[in-house]
Amino acid sequence: MIDFKNVSISFKNQPILQNINLHINQGEFVSLVGESGIGKTTLLRLIYMDLFPDSGIVSVGKFNSLTIQKKEIPLLRRTLGIVFQDFKLLEDRNIFENVAFALQVTNVKRKDIQKRVLRVLADVGLSHKRSNMPDELSGGEQQRVVIARALVNEPLALLADEPTGNLDPNTSFEILDLLKDINRKGTAIVLATHNYELVRRSESRILQIKDANITELESI
Repeated sequence: MIDFKNVSISFKNQPILQNINLHINQGEFVSLVGESGIGKTTLLRLIYMDLFPDSGIVSVGKFNSLTIQKKEIPLLRRTLGIVFQDFKLLEDRNIFENVAFALQVTNVKRKDIQKRVLRVLADVGLSHKRSNMPDELSGGEQQRVVIARALVNEPLALLADEPTGNLDPNTSFEILDLLKDINRKGTAIVLATHNYELVRRSESRILQIKDANITELESI
């Protein structure tokens, strides 16, 4: 589903990833670990084609970095859910409206929006908060809204970039349990984190970025 073939990328002549070969299967849970600034976010940005490699090819489903046209990038991103450490919620809209916005911009029918938003809010345990504003929710609840928003387009994969970075340990483990539940329902998860305790509990395939290379680890 996601393939990196001989992918390299540098910033200011500093190699970030060098000759990377990687395959992520549909329905996998992959944890991407490494120190801050080592290239985890870069790898995710290559997947949703916010960045393009200096050499090699990134393929995501039917799209690849060599042949994709600019107008096709939004289509690619609709096959992916993206979760950031910074919640990026719309402060002037309630929770239902925040999640619905991702569908409204793609002209989904109103009755389908209602059905899909209510379903994903139920999946993340926030149906009862659908009329609340973002500032009325805890940090963990806000991150659940972000995950719901990422899921509402029914993506093949969810990319989570340090999704628990602003949360306390107990709330972080609750978010991990939610990601594991989403994965069990068939959505691939790529979790980028420097929280090794989170990874130990994830029961996932572990990839470590170090010295611009990726190594698969048995455990950490």
